[in-house]
Amino acid sequence: MYNPTLQPFIDSVSQSKKLSKSTQDKYFLHRLIANIDDIHVLFAGIYGHLPQAKYMFGQLIQVLFQAHLQRSQALKNRDEVKEKKGKWFLSNELTGMSLYVDRFAGNLEGLESKLPYLEDLGVNLLHLMPLFKSPEGESDGGYAVEDFRVIENKLGTIEDLRKLQAHLLEKDMYLMIDIVLNHTSHHHEWAKKAKEGSKEFQDYYYFYDDRSIPDQMEETMPEIFPESSPGSFTFQESVQKWVMTVFHQYQWDLNYSNPKVLIEMLDNLLFYGNLGVDIVRIDAPAFIWKQMGTSCQNLPEAHQLLQLIKLCTEVSTPGMAILGEAIVAPAQIMEYFGKDRYATHECDFAYNATHMALQWDALATGDTRIMLEAQHELAKKPLGSSWITYTRCHDDIGLGYDDYMIANVGFTPYLHRYYLKNYYGGIQEDSPASGALFAINPKTQDARISGSLASLCGLEKALKAKDSKWIDESIQKILLMEAHCLFLGGIPMLFYGDEAAYTNDYSYLQDPGKSYDNRWMHRPVIDWKKNKRVKKKGTEENKVYTSLKELISLRKKLKVVADLKNLEWLPCTNKSIVGYVRYIGSERVYFLFNFSSLEQTIPVHAIEPKKQNKNCLWSKKQVSLEKGSLSFQPYQFYILADS
Repeated sequence: MYNPTLQPFIDSVSQSKKLSKSTQDKYFLHRLIANIDDIHVLFAGIYGHLPQAKYMFGQLIQVLFQAHLQRSQALKNRDEVKEKKGKWFLSNELTGMSLYVDRFAGNLEGLESKLPYLEDLGVNLLHLMPLFKSPEGESDGGYAVEDFRVIENKLGTIEDLRKLQAHLLEKDMYLMIDIVLNHTSHHHEWAKKAKEGSKEFQDYYYFYDDRSIPDQMEETMPEIFPESSPGSFTFQESVQKWVMTVFHQYQWDLNYSNPKVLIEMLDNLLFYGNLGVDIVRIDAPAFIWKQMGTSCQNLPEAHQLLQLIKLCTEVSTPGMAILGEAIVAPAQIMEYFGKDRYATHECDFAYNATHMALQWDALATGDTRIMLEAQHELAKKPLGSSWITYTRCHDDIGLGYDDYMIANVGFTPYLHRYYLKNYYGGIQEDSPASGALFAINPKTQDARISGSLASLCGLEKALKAKDSKWIDESIQKILLMEAHCLFLGGIPMLFYGDEAAYTNDYSYLQDPGKSYDNRWMHRPVIDWKKNKRVKKKGTEENKVYTSLKELISLRKKLKVVADLKNLEWLPCTNKSIVGYVRYIGSERVYFLFNFSSLEQTIPVHAIEPKKQNKNCLWSKKQVSLEKGSLSFQPYQFYILADS
């Protein structure tokens, strides 16, 4: 909404910044004028009660002007190309891979040399795990950031990142990186000054003179890592005060009730946008606002801050989309796409963590009914926003779907989760899966699951047993899981190593900086001799890689897979079979998956009342539906289109 009272302010800043009369400067001003009222409303809603609010709002707008002026011509040109595509990130032509640069290729320069490998697979979006400087031994995998503008030495330099981005741009590939808004390392410059006694920088964090407020807050704040980092506050000897440390003791939570923190962190985010980042992944956005008497997660002010940040990026770095890494219950995840006036103006993406976990549930039980119970919530995602879909990522697998979804199909929630933990956590001896439990809460016995895709699908044990039938079945499970994600909707995000069937890497146990965190078992160091086997016919690596390559290629050919709220779940009558149809106009493609270790059959009338034969786009064979039923081998899937 246009606010004429803010126009003189915009004119004044424009003159001071000496904007040119170029078309792109005019577009910037149009975007600013169109959004400044909402930006002001959101800012005032959080900070309007502060005496310095007017001055700090001016500082915020200065940051937006500066980010626009620092944006390269190449990026402004790409912004225009993306704008002409509409919501560019909804395309079926995007497939991502998430990776640690050092563990995948040594450094940024080495990663550049591996782009042909990724291109051959069909990957055209790279999610580079945390790149910025963090202390050895206290890095939390790079999420304890010491400097938001300095690349970790072992990975390279900012110039190396710019060079890589330019190379990606030439290849029409996309870049995604992380920003950690919730906290910094206690070695960050702000934290160092706070340790020295600076009240100004202690106000960048949450400092308390005694335990009275921390004790009250911990009554309602759940522990994130109860085994390795119990509690949410740490005593800082140098100033004899308590500081909030929700995740680990070396990660200090930032205080967003201080507008200086918001402006500094927004400036860092826009800096990333001007590095050419296409998608910025905001780590742990659910935690960025704290309030006494609450869980300090998913609070309304956190959403207001994200909406404010999104509008600011739309003004200054309009080609950059935002992913909110909010791993929360299905109903809560919808909040992160924005509501009402701000629908699709909060986060462009969220992780479909619910569906990821439900796939693992179905694989362990051979029962897809709980998966279907969640879809009414997941279908609420607004048009214009999207998912990151995945079988696993760098993190653990949490069983974060609601108890009522389990109860609705006749299971006891506690016992059902207990079964899943035993099945995947290395406890149930006859389970094919090789994994481990992570972050076991001694009070509640809640736990999450670690393990690579291949190991959790049984390949590790199958290879040890040298059982060829078991090996083939494990590979079929891997492909079932990946295919289900590739066509579901959103950007599918492979995790590095999965494309070459990597099993658990137990070398982390020899590293004191990692041995306490079993998530490193599914974060392998890539052995490029092993990866050469993806081209050697008959190897496990080749079978997985070539099949994934074919699936990705097929995805790029199917316009119906673009995320346009064009998915319907099918009413399959067999609890082991789940299916959905994707459509555009009269074109319809059916995707059907057997999560059972047994052969299964379904009647086809719900899928195709006319019983017309279909082409299976995956097996490249015609499928007869004339008999009225469709048969599945264990873990088989179909992709069916009209003949």
